[in-house]
Amino acid sequence: MTRTGSSAPPALGPRSSATLSQRQARRIALAAQGFTDPRPSGVPGVRHLRRVLGRIGLLQMDSVNVLQRAHYLPLFSRLGAYPVGLLDRAAYRRPRELFEYWGHVASLVPVTLHPFLRWRMAKASEEAWGGMHEIRTRRPELLTWVLDELREKGPMTAAQLERDAAKPKENWGWNWSDTKRAVELLFWSGEVAAAERDNSFARRYDLTERVLPPDILQTPTPDEPAAMRELVRVAAAGLGVAAEVELRDYFRLPVQGARRAVAELVEAGELQPVTVEGWRQPGYVHGAPKIPRQVRAATLVSPFDPLIWERNRTERLFDFRYRIEIYVPADQRVHGYYVLPFLLGDAFVARVDLKADRRAGALLVLGAWAEPGHALGEVSEALADALVDLAGWLDLSDVAAPVRGDLATDLQAALKLRGQGTVVG
Repeated sequence: MTRTGSSAPPALGPRSSATLSQRQARRIALAAQGFTDPRPSGVPGVRHLRRVLGRIGLLQMDSVNVLQRAHYLPLFSRLGAYPVGLLDRAAYRRPRELFEYWGHVASLVPVTLHPFLRWRMAKASEEAWGGMHEIRTRRPELLTWVLDELREKGPMTAAQLERDAAKPKENWGWNWSDTKRAVELLFWSGEVAAAERDNSFARRYDLTERVLPPDILQTPTPDEPAAMRELVRVAAAGLGVAAEVELRDYFRLPVQGARRAVAELVEAGELQPVTVEGWRQPGYVHGAPKIPRQVRAATLVSPFDPLIWERNRTERLFDFRYRIEIYVPADQRVHGYYVLPFLLGDAFVARVDLKADRRAGALLVLGAWAEPGHALGEVSEALADALVDLAGWLDLSDVAAPVRGDLATDLQAALKLRGQGTVVG
């Protein structure tokens, strides 16, 4: 669970040339991400979801499901056990509050940001990868066919579109990859959108006009500089304190556009340059943030959480070097396939390699390691509580304790006291 609580000294003054210690910067970042907000006293609801989304701005999606889909985990880290249907309804049911698009890679983004991402949609044909950009010039009739197919039949997956395109009676001669590229290009350009996800996590595409709210579609399109400024604002508010490269990375903005937006927001007084202890590059804060006196968090953080998207910033802020090892060959991994950092107070104090074994009804802790300088007993007690909470949210009845890692023995003992802890190799 996450214990929260913070009180704040005077905020940074406007246009001050403030100098922040590493710990002050860290606490500003954690507060901006919602880790000092109070946990709901009951079952989290829509207002709690909106509060988190208002903090972080978007949720990254990823197909890996060894523990839980990536977009569900940041809400758990901040709210505790919440009904995942809450997020599903916001993303895929009317009145739709979120939509899928390329934000920070594949993301769930508030629909209110749709107008500010249209510049990216307009550049889809030039910037799309994997041969998608060739389709509009090489096979424009395929794009027309996909749109007509969706218009007539409603939401369809790429696989369903591919099967229809391959039917002999159509006699198009379109292969699997071209059809897939066509629908992905239409998604990138904003002409189609994700109406929902099926049980295999595949997108069901439909015409954007049938997915997004009419008032959003009717909102005027800002020019590109205005769009860049808004996206940098969202990034700055979500990060709390960040260097220019991290403000850019939040929505994967082009270098020159992001730099111009940062400069314009500084000139307008919306962004404030700051010096952060140990940082070679200047930092920026949005407005005049308060610095919490303390952060009382105790929660696991997803590899895809916006708090740690930019790994260099994570290292500068937390003295915590973190790399995801999903794509590292098994025999070369240092810690494991799906490793989550454990946040205790305002520090990352441990990391655990986790897997949900749904058939056995167990949360497997494949390995556990403490960060240097933190007492194993104290970390194990807090981590055991967090693991039990996570298992309960995932509807798993047992937490299987690790044998790997310097935290394994202490964590086994802590889990045993909680009636958990079958040991796994």
